[in-house]
Amino acid sequence: MEKLKKILNREVIFYTIFGVLTTVVNITVSYILKAFFHVETNIASTIGIIACIIFAYFTNKIWVFESYSWKPSFVIAEFCKFISARIFTGIIEVFGTPLLVKLGVNGTIFGIKGMVSKVTISVVVIILNYV
Repeated sequence: MEKLKKILNREVIFYTIFGVLTTVVNITVSYILKAFFHVETNIASTIGIIACIIFAYFTNKIWVFESYSWKPSFVIAEFCKFISARIFTGIIEVFGTPLLVKLGVNGTIFGIKGMVSKVTISVVVIILNYV
């Protein structure tokens, strides 16, 4: 029980909550751009990633890690570190979403279609960002 309390601390719980919300922002922005504005999949996905990274930075800064310094040099350094940690997973998402679609027959892989592949890759990204 003690190990579980160490794992399920306030930081992990808030990270999980805001990670899910970050994914919702990502998927929603991507979906709206694709469905309503007919933006190409890679571009819609990239814009979704940018929106969710900005959202994640501020929610993690304020609520997850409780970093309240707004000194410009600190924020710039902190934001750069945050961005560099997200570049790898962003690349996975940009190339992984269409890859899942293209690998299958008629736009599917094991029955995965466009937006489902986006959700699948987003789950992988959440796990990698936490690790």
